[in-house]
Amino acid sequence: MEYQLELKQIVDFPRCRIYRNFIQTLLNDRSIRTTGGSFLFWYLILCSYANYSTSNRRMEQLTYTLSPGEWICSISELQDWFRCRFQHQAVSILEHLQEEGCITYSLLEKKRLVRFRITDWQKDNTALEYHYPCKKDTGFFFFPIGKAHKLIQTGKCSEMDILLDLWIHAVYNDPSVLCSDTGPVVYYRNNTGSPLTSFQTLGERWGHSKPTVSRLLKKLEKMNLITLVSFRGNHGSMIYLNNYLSIMFNISDVLIDKEEIAMQMKLPIYIPNETPAEETAETETLCVPEPVTDEQITVSKPIPCVPIPHIRHMVKKVAKLLDTQGISCCHCPRTRYILSPLSDCKESIPVVRLTIICPFGAAKYQFELTIEPRPESAKTRPEKKGGQKGRSALPATPPPQKGRIGYRSGKMQPMGFPEIPEILLPDLPPQIPENVKAGSQEGGDLYAEA
Repeated sequence: MEYQLELKQIVDFPRCRIYRNFIQTLLNDRSIRTTGGSFLFWYLILCSYANYSTSNRRMEQLTYTLSPGEWICSISELQDWFRCRFQHQAVSILEHLQEEGCITYSLLEKKRLVRFRITDWQKDNTALEYHYPCKKDTGFFFFPIGKAHKLIQTGKCSEMDILLDLWIHAVYNDPSVLCSDTGPVVYYRNNTGSPLTSFQTLGERWGHSKPTVSRLLKKLEKMNLITLVSFRGNHGSMIYLNNYLSIMFNISDVLIDKEEIAMQMKLPIYIPNETPAEETAETETLCVPEPVTDEQITVSKPIPCVPIPHIRHMVKKVAKLLDTQGISCCHCPRTRYILSPLSDCKESIPVVRLTIICPFGAAKYQFELTIEPRPESAKTRPEKKGGQKGRSALPATPPPQKGRIGYRSGKMQPMGFPEIPEILLPDLPPQIPENVKAGSQEGGDLYAEA
């Protein structure tokens, strides 16, 4: 018996690109604190000023030849970069980085000049053989991720160190990392493929408590530097970087939708306390109109295990996702969404057919929504004071069961459509009146008209 084997190496990039103009932007931003003990920010400043090729610089009426990875500056410039009040504080930072094996430095001209060299520069960055002036505000350099782990563990991280740690561990459009196609997500390479993390884990990494981590992340989010996506319970949080794509790839940044991320991560989406049908007309005039209204959704036959307001809420989320995927009918106010059950939820997993009909006859799409209840029921805790507004605390008796609603594409005309991720929603007890019959009010004239 013969076998044919194919061997492929799994590659994990050990370095990341850091643009010098990004470091210069952080240097000019005085609202982010730099007081800490991890030295990551200060080390990246020195790397941003290091030479790519051999060049000459004139200082104190003398000309110095600088090799790749070296730079010379005045002690006052170094003091301004490090935001130190006294010169001996800047020198102590250099001394610590030298003890960690990151740099070597020397003081020249009666300690008025500092000449430093990055130890692993030629290993991480390509050294050019010709002489050319090195501009310190353009281009990028490669930074080893292992060096970031080493510096982070030396002490408590400052706000600037935390921001750079998030930036170094950002992943975008990686098939092995969930939700990385949605935007640049922070992933700490724990071999799970899930970017979910907790404040407790981040606190242990950065040397802070959970309340401090929460306060720091909210501050960065308020400054529009990150987007924090948190989920209830023990699911954890995800961190997306803003302005990452524009700096790294010179393309437009993407908007992060929490509910779309929850669909891909198979996490529960909690329905607000009041559905759009229950809101008053005055509230609707103040809010942005939704692309899909309740009048466009028709349920031909009620499903006993899923309330109709929840079905409508799911259809609106699905239509919003389909609109972003290129189906233009989903933002038309005349499009009809017809739901009809394909199975009974008493004996098997209920399957609902979703038909999207264009009133002009341009297209017709069909999908299947599969509702798979979980075997265990989760108890509902009352809402704490000061929580998010617009969230409903479900009654304690009987306890609601969480369900997973997954939908996959069926027959589609005239175009194909990729597989849709799964949605997680809490199931409620049946709220259908006993006198409702199979072809009653919800599936009446609207369904016949469509």
